[in-house]
Amino acid sequence: MASRIADYLFAFTGPQQCLPRAPKLSSARLSPGVYAVRPIDLLLKGTRRTFLVPAKKRIGCIKAVSVPVAPPSADNAEDREQLAESYGFKQIGQDLPDNVTLKDIMDTLPKEVFEIDDVKAWKSVLISVTSYALGLFMIAKAPWYLLPLAWAWTGTAVTGFFVIGHDCAHKSFSKNKLVEDIVGTLAFLPLVYPYEPWRFKHDRHHAKTNMLVHDTAWQPVPPEEFDSSPVLRKAIIFGYGPIRPWLSIAHWVNWHFNLRKFRPSEVNRVKISLACVFAFMAVGWPLIIYKVGVLGWVKFWLMPWLGYHFWMSTFTMVHHTAPHIPFKPADKWNAAQAQLNGTVHCDYPSWIEILCHDINVHIPHHISPRIPSYNLRATHQSIQENWGKYTNLATWNWRLMKTIMTVCHVYDKEENYIPFDRLAPEESQPITFLKKAMPDYAA
Repeated sequence: MASRIADYLFAFTGPQQCLPRAPKLSSARLSPGVYAVRPIDLLLKGTRRTFLVPAKKRIGCIKAVSVPVAPPSADNAEDREQLAESYGFKQIGQDLPDNVTLKDIMDTLPKEVFEIDDVKAWKSVLISVTSYALGLFMIAKAPWYLLPLAWAWTGTAVTGFFVIGHDCAHKSFSKNKLVEDIVGTLAFLPLVYPYEPWRFKHDRHHAKTNMLVHDTAWQPVPPEEFDSSPVLRKAIIFGYGPIRPWLSIAHWVNWHFNLRKFRPSEVNRVKISLACVFAFMAVGWPLIIYKVGVLGWVKFWLMPWLGYHFWMSTFTMVHHTAPHIPFKPADKWNAAQAQLNGTVHCDYPSWIEILCHDINVHIPHHISPRIPSYNLRATHQSIQENWGKYTNLATWNWRLMKTIMTVCHVYDKEENYIPFDRLAPEESQPITFLKKAMPDYAA
Protein backbone atom coordinates (compact mmCIF):
# COMPACT_ATOMS: atom_id res chain seq x y z
CA MET A 1 0.00 0.00 0.00
CA ALA A 2 2.83 2.43 0.84
CA SER A 3 4.31 1.84 -2.60
CA ARG A 4 0.92 2.35 -4.23
CA ILE A 5 0.35 5.60 -2.35
CA ALA A 6 3.76 6.96 -3.31
CA ASP A 7 3.23 5.94 -6.92
CA TYR A 8 -0.19 7.51 -6.92
CA LEU A 9 0.81 10.81 -5.41
CA PHE A 10 2.94 11.84 -8.36
CA ALA A 11 2.30 9.57 -11.33
CA PHE A 12 -1.32 9.25 -12.32
CA THR A 13 -2.67 6.92 -14.98
CA GLY A 14 -6.04 5.83 -16.25
CA PRO A 15 -9.02 7.71 -17.66
CA GLN A 16 -10.57 10.63 -15.87
CA GLN A 17 -14.15 10.23 -14.74
CA CYS A 18 -16.69 12.77 -13.73
CA LEU A 19 -17.39 13.92 -10.22
CA PRO A 20 -20.12 15.94 -8.58
CA ARG A 21 -19.61 19.64 -8.92
CA ALA A 22 -21.17 22.21 -6.70
CA PRO A 23 -19.64 25.56 -7.45
CA LYS A 24 -20.61 28.40 -5.22
CA LEU A 25 -21.49 31.08 -7.70
CA SER A 26 -21.43 34.61 -6.52
CA SER A 27 -20.21 37.98 -7.62
CA ALA A 28 -19.02 38.60 -4.08
CA ARG A 29 -15.37 38.17 -3.20
CA LEU A 30 -14.38 34.55 -2.59
CA SER A 31 -12.42 33.39 0.43
CA PRO A 32 -9.52 31.01 -0.26
CA GLY A 33 -10.15 27.44 0.68
CA VAL A 34 -13.87 27.44 -0.08
CA TYR A 35 -14.38 26.46 -3.72
CA ALA A 36 -12.15 26.29 -6.78
CA VAL A 37 -14.03 28.10 -9.52
CA ARG A 38 -13.30 29.42 -12.94
CA PRO A 39 -13.54 33.17 -13.52
CA ILE A 40 -16.61 32.53 -15.64
CA ASP A 41 -18.34 30.79 -12.71
CA LEU A 42 -18.12 33.97 -10.71
CA LEU A 43 -20.26 35.64 -13.33
CA LEU A 44 -23.02 33.05 -13.62
CA LYS A 45 -25.44 34.60 -11.17
CA GLY A 46 -28.66 32.79 -10.39
CA THR A 47 -27.27 29.31 -10.91
CA ARG A 48 -27.06 26.88 -8.03
CA ARG A 49 -26.48 23.14 -7.75
CA THR A 50 -27.04 21.14 -4.62
CA PHE A 51 -25.60 17.69 -3.90
CA LEU A 52 -25.94 15.28 -1.01
CA VAL A 53 -23.03 12.86 -0.90
CA PRO A 54 -23.15 10.14 1.79
CA ALA A 55 -19.79 10.15 3.57
CA LYS A 56 -19.39 6.37 3.76
CA LYS A 57 -20.32 5.52 0.18
CA ARG A 58 -18.40 5.58 -3.05
CA ILE A 59 -18.40 8.93 -4.76
CA GLY A 60 -19.62 8.74 -8.30
CA CYS A 61 -21.21 10.89 -10.92
CA ILE A 62 -24.28 12.77 -9.80
CA LYS A 63 -26.60 14.44 -12.22
CA ALA A 64 -28.04 17.83 -11.48
CA VAL A 65 -30.16 20.35 -13.27
CA SER A 66 -28.87 23.88 -13.62
CA VAL A 67 -30.38 26.89 -15.25
CA PRO A 68 -28.42 27.76 -18.38
CA VAL A 69 -27.05 31.28 -18.37
CA ALA A 70 -25.31 32.88 -21.30
CA PRO A 71 -21.78 33.54 -19.99
CA PRO A 72 -20.35 37.01 -20.47
CA SER A 73 -16.70 37.40 -21.48
CA ALA A 74 -14.31 35.83 -18.98
CA ASP A 75 -11.52 38.10 -20.18
CA ASN A 76 -12.44 40.89 -17.79
CA ALA A 77 -9.79 42.84 -15.91
CA GLU A 78 -11.99 43.47 -12.88
CA ASP A 79 -12.86 39.78 -12.50
CA ARG A 80 -9.22 38.75 -12.82
CA GLU A 81 -8.23 41.33 -10.24
CA GLN A 82 -10.87 40.00 -7.86
CA LEU A 83 -9.71 36.42 -8.36
CA ALA A 84 -6.08 37.45 -7.90
CA GLU A 85 -6.86 39.01 -4.53
CA SER A 86 -8.89 35.99 -3.50
CA TYR A 87 -6.15 33.51 -4.40
CA GLY A 88 -3.19 35.55 -3.12
CA PHE A 89 -1.85 36.59 -6.55
CA LYS A 90 -0.68 39.97 -7.74
CA GLN A 91 -1.93 39.33 -11.26
CA ILE A 92 -3.89 36.67 -13.11
CA GLY A 93 -3.05 36.76 -16.77
CA GLN A 94 -5.40 36.88 -19.71
CA ASP A 95 -5.80 33.70 -21.75
CA LEU A 96 -3.13 33.41 -24.40
CA PRO A 97 -4.64 33.22 -27.92
CA ASP A 98 -4.61 29.77 -29.50
CA ASN A 99 -2.56 30.89 -32.48
CA VAL A 100 0.44 32.02 -30.41
CA THR A 101 3.31 29.52 -30.38
CA LEU A 102 6.35 29.10 -28.17
CA LYS A 103 8.49 30.20 -31.12
CA ASP A 104 6.54 33.45 -31.29
CA ILE A 105 7.41 34.13 -27.66
CA MET A 106 11.04 33.04 -27.97
CA ASP A 107 11.53 35.26 -31.03
CA THR A 108 10.88 38.32 -28.85
CA LEU A 109 13.63 37.44 -26.34
CA PRO A 110 17.06 39.09 -26.50
CA LYS A 111 19.62 36.69 -27.95
CA GLU A 112 22.09 37.38 -25.15
CA VAL A 113 19.89 35.74 -22.51
CA PHE A 114 20.78 32.34 -24.00
CA GLU A 115 24.52 32.91 -23.65
CA ILE A 116 26.46 30.86 -21.10
CA ASP A 117 28.88 32.85 -18.95
CA ASP A 118 31.39 30.61 -17.15
CA VAL A 119 32.27 33.30 -14.61
CA LYS A 120 28.64 33.77 -13.57
CA ALA A 121 28.07 30.01 -13.52
CA TRP A 122 31.00 29.34 -11.18
CA LYS A 123 30.05 32.36 -9.09
CA SER A 124 26.75 30.59 -8.36
CA VAL A 125 28.74 27.53 -7.23
CA LEU A 126 30.82 29.75 -4.93
CA ILE A 127 27.68 31.30 -3.44
CA SER A 128 26.15 27.89 -2.73
CA VAL A 129 29.31 26.32 -1.29
CA THR A 130 29.99 29.34 0.92
CA SER A 131 26.41 29.69 2.17
CA TYR A 132 26.17 25.94 2.86
CA ALA A 133 29.46 25.97 4.78
CA LEU A 134 28.21 28.96 6.75
CA GLY A 135 25.02 27.06 7.51
CA LEU A 136 26.92 24.06 8.86
CA PHE A 137 29.00 26.42 11.01
CA MET A 138 25.82 28.01 12.34
CA ILE A 139 24.38 24.59 13.20
CA ALA A 140 27.59 23.67 15.04
CA LYS A 141 27.70 26.89 17.09
CA ALA A 142 24.02 27.80 17.55
CA PRO A 143 22.32 27.19 20.91
CA TRP A 144 19.40 24.79 20.71
CA TYR A 145 16.79 27.55 20.47
CA LEU A 146 18.45 29.02 17.36
CA LEU A 147 18.85 25.70 15.57
CA PRO A 148 15.60 26.09 13.57
CA LEU A 149 17.01 29.30 12.04
CA ALA A 150 20.30 27.59 11.25
CA TRP A 151 18.44 24.67 9.67
CA ALA A 152 16.27 27.02 7.61
CA TRP A 153 19.36 28.81 6.27
CA THR A 154 21.25 25.59 5.55
CA GLY A 155 18.25 23.90 3.92
CA THR A 156 17.79 26.92 1.66
CA ALA A 157 21.52 27.03 0.88
CA VAL A 158 21.60 23.38 -0.14
CA THR A 159 18.58 24.06 -2.38
CA GLY A 160 21.03 26.21 -4.34
CA PHE A 161 23.03 23.03 -5.03
CA PHE A 162 19.88 21.60 -6.60
CA VAL A 163 19.47 24.67 -8.83
CA ILE A 164 23.07 24.34 -10.03
CA GLY A 165 22.44 20.69 -10.91
CA HIS A 166 19.19 21.80 -12.52
CA ASP A 167 21.09 24.15 -14.85
CA CYS A 168 23.54 21.35 -15.66
CA ALA A 169 20.66 19.04 -16.56
CA HIS A 170 19.28 21.66 -18.97
CA LYS A 171 22.73 22.19 -20.54
CA SER A 172 22.77 25.82 -19.45
CA PHE A 173 25.70 25.70 -17.01
CA SER A 174 28.74 25.12 -19.23
CA LYS A 175 29.64 24.70 -22.87
CA ASN A 176 31.50 21.55 -21.85
CA LYS A 177 28.88 18.84 -21.43
CA LEU A 178 31.18 16.51 -19.47
CA VAL A 179 31.75 19.31 -16.96
CA GLU A 180 27.98 19.71 -16.68
CA ASP A 181 27.44 16.03 -15.96
CA ILE A 182 30.18 15.98 -13.31
CA VAL A 183 29.05 19.20 -11.62
CA GLY A 184 25.39 18.15 -11.75
CA THR A 185 26.15 14.77 -10.20
CA LEU A 186 28.27 16.32 -7.42
CA ALA A 187 25.73 19.07 -6.73
CA PHE A 188 22.98 16.50 -6.22
CA LEU A 189 25.00 14.20 -3.92
CA PRO A 190 24.41 16.12 -0.62
CA LEU A 191 20.69 15.84 -1.42
CA VAL A 192 20.98 12.08 -2.10
CA TYR A 193 19.43 12.78 -5.49
CA PRO A 194 20.51 10.68 -8.49
CA TYR A 195 21.27 13.21 -11.21
CA GLU A 196 20.46 11.30 -14.40
CA PRO A 197 17.11 9.85 -13.26
CA TRP A 198 16.02 13.30 -12.17
CA ARG A 199 17.18 14.82 -15.48
CA PHE A 200 15.23 12.30 -17.56
CA LYS A 201 12.11 12.78 -15.44
CA HIS A 202 12.40 16.56 -15.45
CA ASP A 203 12.74 16.75 -19.22
CA ARG A 204 9.30 15.14 -19.46
CA HIS A 205 7.90 17.79 -17.14
CA HIS A 206 9.08 20.50 -19.53
CA ALA A 207 7.85 18.67 -22.60
CA LYS A 208 4.36 18.16 -21.11
CA THR A 209 3.86 20.87 -18.51
CA ASN A 210 0.34 20.78 -17.03
CA MET A 211 -0.66 17.89 -19.27
CA LEU A 212 -2.89 15.43 -17.48
CA VAL A 213 -1.27 12.09 -16.65
CA HIS A 214 1.93 12.88 -18.55
CA ASP A 215 3.40 15.77 -16.53
CA THR A 216 5.83 14.24 -14.03
CA ALA A 217 5.54 17.06 -11.46
CA TRP A 218 2.41 17.98 -9.47
CA GLN A 219 -0.86 16.65 -10.86
CA PRO A 220 -4.46 17.11 -9.75
CA VAL A 221 -5.79 14.01 -8.00
CA PRO A 222 -7.62 11.78 -10.52
CA PRO A 223 -11.25 11.28 -9.41
CA GLU A 224 -11.13 7.50 -9.77
CA GLU A 225 -8.09 7.32 -7.48
CA PHE A 226 -9.75 9.44 -4.82
CA ASP A 227 -12.74 7.10 -4.96
CA SER A 228 -10.76 3.85 -5.10
CA SER A 229 -10.45 2.96 -1.40
CA PRO A 230 -10.98 4.61 2.02
CA VAL A 231 -7.38 3.99 3.09
CA LEU A 232 -5.91 5.51 -0.06
CA ARG A 233 -8.34 8.43 0.15
CA LYS A 234 -7.15 9.30 3.67
CA ALA A 235 -3.52 9.08 2.55
CA ILE A 236 -4.28 11.38 -0.37
CA ILE A 237 -6.03 13.93 1.85
CA PHE A 238 -3.04 14.06 4.20
CA GLY A 239 -0.59 14.07 1.31
CA TYR A 240 -2.21 16.95 -0.54
CA GLY A 241 -3.07 18.72 2.71
CA PRO A 242 -0.85 19.04 5.81
CA ILE A 243 2.24 17.23 4.51
CA ARG A 244 2.16 18.71 1.02
CA PRO A 245 5.23 20.93 1.64
CA TRP A 246 7.27 17.74 2.10
CA LEU A 247 5.56 15.50 -0.42
CA SER A 248 8.52 15.74 -2.78
CA ILE A 249 10.08 13.07 -0.54
CA ALA A 250 7.52 10.58 -1.87
CA HIS A 251 8.33 11.76 -5.37
CA TRP A 252 12.06 11.31 -4.71
CA VAL A 253 11.57 7.72 -3.53
CA ASN A 254 9.06 6.74 -6.17
CA TRP A 255 10.54 8.23 -9.33
CA HIS A 256 14.30 8.11 -9.07
CA PHE A 257 15.27 4.63 -7.89
CA ASN A 258 13.04 2.43 -10.02
CA LEU A 259 14.77 1.29 -13.22
CA ARG A 260 11.44 0.25 -14.73
CA LYS A 261 10.44 3.90 -15.05
CA PHE A 262 13.17 4.61 -17.58
CA ARG A 263 13.66 3.81 -21.25
CA PRO A 264 16.24 1.14 -22.17
CA SER A 265 18.47 3.86 -23.66
CA GLU A 266 18.47 5.68 -20.31
CA VAL A 267 19.12 2.77 -17.95
CA ASN A 268 22.96 2.73 -18.10
CA ARG A 269 23.24 6.40 -17.19
CA VAL A 270 20.64 5.93 -14.47
CA LYS A 271 22.70 3.09 -12.98
CA ILE A 272 25.80 5.29 -12.84
CA SER A 273 23.90 8.00 -10.97
CA LEU A 274 22.41 5.48 -8.56
CA ALA A 275 25.89 4.06 -7.89
CA CYS A 276 27.15 7.56 -7.02
CA VAL A 277 24.26 8.18 -4.65
CA PHE A 278 24.60 4.82 -2.91
CA ALA A 279 28.35 5.37 -2.57
CA PHE A 280 27.71 8.74 -0.93
CA MET A 281 25.26 7.15 1.48
CA ALA A 282 27.59 4.23 2.21
CA VAL A 283 30.61 6.46 2.88
CA GLY A 284 29.26 9.88 3.80
CA TRP A 285 26.59 8.91 6.30
CA PRO A 286 28.84 6.58 8.36
CA LEU A 287 31.52 9.29 8.43
CA ILE A 288 29.04 11.83 9.76
CA ILE A 289 27.80 9.36 12.37
CA TYR A 290 31.39 8.45 13.31
CA LYS A 291 32.28 12.11 13.87
CA VAL A 292 29.12 13.47 15.52
CA GLY A 293 26.89 10.47 16.26
CA VAL A 294 23.40 9.61 15.10
CA LEU A 295 21.96 12.80 16.60
CA GLY A 296 24.67 14.72 14.78
CA TRP A 297 23.58 13.08 11.53
CA VAL A 298 20.04 14.30 12.24
CA LYS A 299 21.30 17.74 13.20
CA PHE A 300 23.76 18.34 10.34
CA TRP A 301 22.22 16.36 7.47
CA LEU A 302 18.62 15.29 7.99
CA MET A 303 17.15 18.60 9.18
CA PRO A 304 18.70 20.69 6.35
CA TRP A 305 17.57 17.97 3.92
CA LEU A 306 14.00 18.33 5.18
CA GLY A 307 14.38 22.09 4.72
CA TYR A 308 15.45 21.47 1.13
CA HIS A 309 12.40 19.29 0.53
CA PHE A 310 10.16 22.01 1.94
CA TRP A 311 11.43 24.34 -0.78
CA MET A 312 11.44 21.61 -3.42
CA SER A 313 7.77 20.86 -2.77
CA THR A 314 6.74 24.49 -2.27
CA PHE A 315 8.53 25.89 -5.30
CA THR A 316 7.18 23.15 -7.57
CA MET A 317 3.55 23.44 -6.52
CA VAL A 318 3.57 27.25 -6.62
CA HIS A 319 5.05 27.19 -10.12
CA HIS A 320 2.06 25.46 -11.73
CA THR A 321 -0.79 25.10 -9.23
CA ALA A 322 -3.68 27.52 -8.82
CA PRO A 323 -7.48 27.24 -9.09
CA HIS A 324 -7.48 29.11 -12.40
CA ILE A 325 -4.58 27.22 -14.03
CA PRO A 326 -5.90 24.17 -15.88
CA PHE A 327 -4.37 20.77 -16.46
CA LYS A 328 -5.48 19.55 -19.87
CA PRO A 329 -5.64 16.18 -21.64
CA ALA A 330 -3.14 15.65 -24.44
CA ASP A 331 -5.64 16.33 -27.23
CA LYS A 332 -6.51 19.78 -25.83
CA TRP A 333 -3.05 20.76 -24.58
CA ASN A 334 -1.30 23.83 -26.01
CA ALA A 335 2.44 24.23 -25.38
CA ALA A 336 2.55 28.03 -25.39
CA GLN A 337 -0.47 28.33 -23.10
CA ALA A 338 0.93 25.77 -20.67
CA GLN A 339 4.37 27.35 -20.48
CA LEU A 340 3.36 31.03 -20.39
CA ASN A 341 -0.18 30.98 -18.91
CA GLY A 342 0.35 27.85 -16.85
CA THR A 343 3.55 28.93 -15.08
CA VAL A 344 3.65 31.31 -12.12
CA HIS A 345 6.28 33.93 -11.37
CA CYS A 346 6.56 34.21 -7.58
CA ASP A 347 8.72 36.67 -5.66
CA TYR A 348 10.31 35.39 -2.44
CA PRO A 349 12.38 37.23 0.18
CA SER A 350 15.66 38.37 -1.38
CA TRP A 351 17.88 36.03 0.68
CA ILE A 352 15.92 33.06 -0.65
CA GLU A 353 16.18 34.34 -4.22
CA ILE A 354 19.96 34.73 -3.86
CA LEU A 355 20.59 31.35 -2.25
CA CYS A 356 18.29 29.60 -4.76
CA HIS A 357 19.69 31.40 -7.82
CA ASP A 358 16.40 32.93 -9.01
CA ILE A 359 14.76 29.57 -9.73
CA ASN A 360 11.37 31.16 -8.97
CA VAL A 361 11.73 33.58 -11.86
CA HIS A 362 10.14 30.63 -13.53
CA ILE A 363 8.21 31.73 -16.60
CA PRO A 364 11.38 32.32 -18.70
CA HIS A 365 12.65 28.89 -17.69
CA HIS A 366 9.53 27.31 -19.19
CA ILE A 367 9.71 29.38 -22.33
CA SER A 368 13.21 27.97 -22.82
CA PRO A 369 15.01 25.70 -20.32
CA ARG A 370 18.31 26.60 -22.04
CA ILE A 371 18.31 30.06 -20.40
CA PRO A 372 20.90 30.06 -17.55
CA SER A 373 19.60 30.92 -14.09
CA TYR A 374 21.61 34.17 -13.96
CA ASN A 375 19.78 35.41 -17.08
CA LEU A 376 16.25 34.64 -15.87
CA ARG A 377 15.55 38.14 -14.52
CA ALA A 378 16.56 39.87 -17.75
CA THR A 379 14.41 37.41 -19.68
CA HIS A 380 11.48 37.96 -17.34
CA GLN A 381 11.70 41.70 -17.94
CA SER A 382 11.55 41.11 -21.69
CA ILE A 383 8.55 38.81 -21.31
CA GLN A 384 6.75 41.39 -19.19
CA GLU A 385 7.32 44.04 -21.84
CA ASN A 386 5.98 41.87 -24.67
CA TRP A 387 3.64 39.34 -23.05
CA GLY A 388 3.05 40.70 -19.56
CA LYS A 389 -0.74 40.77 -19.73
CA TYR A 390 -0.77 36.97 -20.15
CA THR A 391 1.41 36.17 -17.12
CA ASN A 392 0.51 35.03 -13.61
CA LEU A 393 2.41 36.93 -10.92
CA ALA A 394 2.55 36.46 -7.15
CA THR A 395 4.52 37.26 -4.04
CA TRP A 396 4.86 34.31 -1.69
CA ASN A 397 2.27 34.70 1.07
CA TRP A 398 0.02 32.72 3.38
CA ARG A 399 -3.12 33.19 1.30
CA LEU A 400 -1.40 31.77 -1.76
CA MET A 401 -0.25 28.69 0.17
CA LYS A 402 -3.65 28.31 1.81
CA THR A 403 -5.39 28.41 -1.56
CA ILE A 404 -3.15 25.70 -3.00
CA MET A 405 -3.30 23.42 0.04
CA THR A 406 -7.05 23.69 0.71
CA VAL A 407 -8.52 24.10 -2.79
CA CYS A 408 -6.32 22.54 -5.47
CA HIS A 409 -7.13 18.86 -5.07
CA VAL A 410 -9.28 16.66 -7.35
CA TYR A 411 -9.33 17.17 -11.11
CA ASP A 412 -12.44 18.49 -12.80
CA LYS A 413 -12.44 19.48 -16.46
CA GLU A 414 -14.75 22.47 -15.93
CA GLU A 415 -13.64 23.80 -12.54
CA ASN A 416 -10.01 22.62 -12.80
CA TYR A 417 -10.05 21.51 -9.15
CA ILE A 418 -12.59 20.33 -6.58
CA PRO A 419 -11.57 20.53 -2.89
CA PHE A 420 -11.53 17.33 -0.86
CA ASP A 421 -14.03 18.68 1.67
CA ARG A 422 -16.69 19.03 -1.00
CA LEU A 423 -16.36 15.40 -2.01
CA ALA A 424 -15.75 13.74 1.35
CA PRO A 425 -16.50 16.32 4.08
CA GLU A 426 -16.48 13.85 6.98
CA GLU A 427 -13.04 12.54 5.98
CA SER A 428 -11.46 15.92 5.29
CA GLN A 429 -10.67 17.05 8.83
CA PRO A 430 -7.03 17.81 7.82
CA ILE A 431 -8.29 20.30 5.24
CA THR A 432 -10.77 21.80 7.71
CA PHE A 433 -7.90 22.18 10.18
CA LEU A 434 -5.73 23.96 7.59
CA LYS A 435 -8.54 26.37 6.76
CA LYS A 436 -8.83 27.33 10.40
CA ALA A 437 -5.14 27.25 11.33
CA MET A 438 -3.41 28.82 8.33
CA PRO A 439 -3.28 32.64 8.26
CA ASP A 440 -4.98 34.45 5.41
CA TYR A 441 -2.46 37.25 4.90
CA ALA A 442 -1.71 38.16 1.31
CA ALA A 443 0.88 40.87 2.01
